[in-house]
Amino acid sequence: MAAMIPAVIPFPQIDPILIEIGPLAIRWYALAYLAGLIGGWRYVQWLNRHAPKAMTPAQVDDLLLWITLGVVLGGRIGYVLFYNFGYYLDNPLQALVIWRGGMSFHGGLLGVVLAMVLFSRRHKLALLAIADLLACATPIGLFFGRMANFINAELYGRASDVPWAMVFPSDPEQVPRHPSQLYEAALEGLLLFAVLFWLARFRGIRHRPGFATGVFLIGYAVARMIVELFREPDAHIGFLAAGSTMGQMLSVPMVLGGAYLIWRARR
Repeated sequence: MAAMIPAVIPFPQIDPILIEIGPLAIRWYALAYLAGLIGGWRYVQWLNRHAPKAMTPAQVDDLLLWITLGVVLGGRIGYVLFYNFGYYLDNPLQALVIWRGGMSFHGGLLGVVLAMVLFSRRHKLALLAIADLLACATPIGLFFGRMANFINAELYGRASDVPWAMVFPSDPEQVPRHPSQLYEAALEGLLLFAVLFWLARFRGIRHRPGFATGVFLIGYAVARMIVELFREPDAHIGFLAAGSTMGQMLSVPMVLGGAYLIWRARR
């Protein structure tokens, strides 16, 4: 008797390139970054109108450029160092080919932290007050980024027989897998945004610099650690100590840093 093939949900055939005119191509991945940055910028503008105001409206606009550079440069450098250092050590010029993919959230986070530190020192602003605003807005970018990962059929999940499993066209094994990109979009994006939006409503929370940032760090780390249980590890890295993944290992410092910020804010 032939083996039963589990039913799967057909993968939506969405072209990763939205518009292509000659050598010019507009990709969903690039649009996701734009949507995340612009949406986050507009949300920070709205949050900054409520006391305590961390910046002037003009400074919020100026901060967008700093954060964009931090996200792009930090994300790329982080991917090179954390996920494929050996390859880029042998092919250094390939590190500049960012349009072929390869971005790290944890690297982007470090880039944003550096941008915030420099920006706050230049304008003599409270660093943690700025961090709280950006922490509340970051899930917007995470949501769009994970949806772009799904459209690109990249960073898919482990093989599974769940009813909502999908066969991704980029998968060389062509087996049903968890749509882990959607899990991440839901947890890191929608759920984390809702939690931080709810916390931002309370005046007492807004007047405790660092509290929202700590909640974001812990919330993202926990969501990432959970989804990594369903996400296929990078083929060239595989599993690390005790069956953990690189994403989980990089999230541990976020939990510790978030716990410290919450403890500091409560004092």
